[in-house]
Amino acid sequence: MDKKKFQELNLSQEILKGVTDMGFEEATSIQSGTIPIMMTGVDLIGQAQTGTGKTAAFGIPLLEMVDGRNKNVQALVMCPTRELAVQVAEEIGKIGKYKKGIKTLAVYGGQPIDRQIRALRAGAQIVIGTPGRLIDHIERKTISLSACSVVVLDEADEMLNMGFVEDIELILKKAPEKRQTVLFSATMPAPIMAITKRYQKEPQHVKITREILTAPSIEQCYYELKRGTKLEALCRLLDMNEFKLSLIFCNTKVMVDELYGHLNSRGYLCEALHGDKTQYMRDRVMDKVRHGKVDILIATDVAARGIDVEGIDAVFNYDVPADEEYYVHRIGRTGRAGRTGKSFTFVYPDEIFKMRDIQRFAKIKIKQEKIPTKMGMEELRVARFAEKVKSVITKGGLNHHIKAVEAMLTQDISSTDVAAALMKMAMEKESGGTGTAYDDINAPERTYSNERNRFESGRSGRGGDNRRGAGQYSRERSGGTRSKGRDSDITMTKIFLSVGKGSGAQVKDILGAITGETGIGGNQVGRIDMQERNTFVHVDSTQADLVVQKMNGKRIKGAKIFAEKAKN
Repeated sequence: MDKKKFQELNLSQEILKGVTDMGFEEATSIQSGTIPIMMTGVDLIGQAQTGTGKTAAFGIPLLEMVDGRNKNVQALVMCPTRELAVQVAEEIGKIGKYKKGIKTLAVYGGQPIDRQIRALRAGAQIVIGTPGRLIDHIERKTISLSACSVVVLDEADEMLNMGFVEDIELILKKAPEKRQTVLFSATMPAPIMAITKRYQKEPQHVKITREILTAPSIEQCYYELKRGTKLEALCRLLDMNEFKLSLIFCNTKVMVDELYGHLNSRGYLCEALHGDKTQYMRDRVMDKVRHGKVDILIATDVAARGIDVEGIDAVFNYDVPADEEYYVHRIGRTGRAGRTGKSFTFVYPDEIFKMRDIQRFAKIKIKQEKIPTKMGMEELRVARFAEKVKSVITKGGLNHHIKAVEAMLTQDISSTDVAAALMKMAMEKESGGTGTAYDDINAPERTYSNERNRFESGRSGRGGDNRRGAGQYSRERSGGTRSKGRDSDITMTKIFLSVGKGSGAQVKDILGAITGETGIGGNQVGRIDMQERNTFVHVDSTQADLVVQKMNGKRIKGAKIFAEKAKN
């Protein structure tokens, strides 16, 4: 599907200003296809993978359609997890910051409900929440749907996998019959299709297909990094590989300019391209690139489209691309005309699921690597320097220099001392002072972060009888269980649930219900032992009472749950 500029989507100046402030130049495929349709008020199905800009695809129309003078709830968005609900609320808030009178509010389990009630009483036109907490508010009458004209189901297939179908249907039944119902989902399994038939009226279907990547000549890898270490990681890789020409992609114009400033101040020969550059400036930059006066070109996806340069040795995804298609287009810039190329992608721990999406839908395997340590970089520089010295010796013509060295020799100074001193001086000059004090910049070895747990238990759709949850590597001890998390040991308490495999429930259903209803993180849930008629779940002891309270009376696969702390 053709992508459009945001200016082509008939948006208000307030929204365009908000989008511009966020640094985006062009709408993604799903945004280009769904925004104009959704703004007409018809029911809509948007089918696209995670990471394609779906939040703005429905968030922008919501902001354009709600009335800032009316403080009642006019739009409702359902999300599978509290993390996503918060993320959606924050992004819609940023896009709509210039729309006067419009308030966006996230409601979810794990946050004091009194605080949410006060915020709702103050007025919020767009409410985003998890199904369980939304039902709680509706039943308390702290959320009224009488003025709600739009209901959005975000990541509908995720909510299905987490056992929220009954909750979704209950909320849809409570909403006004005359409303717009919008559904976004990566896949369209039968239960989701049943919801669309039952609750949508002749919906328009916008499906974004993924481009398949075939790049055998490109060596691809990614690095999972600690926050704040991307620049150091980039400099180490640039110094280690000595590429003749590298192309670095950033997601926004702001980041392009920021990275250009950092690299330029460190002495790298670099230039920047983005949508704010005039044609004259673009031509000037590209002329430098073609004549070998630039080692590094930093660009946004849109600006890079006009680049037609051979001999790009490496592509760096400084930011994980917002759309899987962008990844395909980016790395395709290297490895051309029979040459080999490399691509490097920097990922923060909470973005790891995006790399899984890229691999799955582009049908490729991207290996994870470690950024070399400072010690490793030093050893590499020494080895390279030694090779240069050997090359100079081979070429000869050193008689004059040999006499100069001999003149330095004394009883206290050997030829080895002189060589070592000269080597130190040359290497210090060569390093140029680039780099920072960071050494351990790679993210720690992963156990089961919340994102990984969602991917394994929710997305893959694979069950497993006695699979561990997020609190991996747990072991039994007297007085409870200790679960080795990412930062410290967590004391675990065993919870009994009166539902088992016999009712058709799976581990993912149990995990989804607990995290969705309580709002606790996946890293606070340990081993889940499923039996025929019941299940034992190990949870963070500080959250055990909350889990028991929230799970009592909850239905999973139609079975009403009784929950209590296990007696052994």
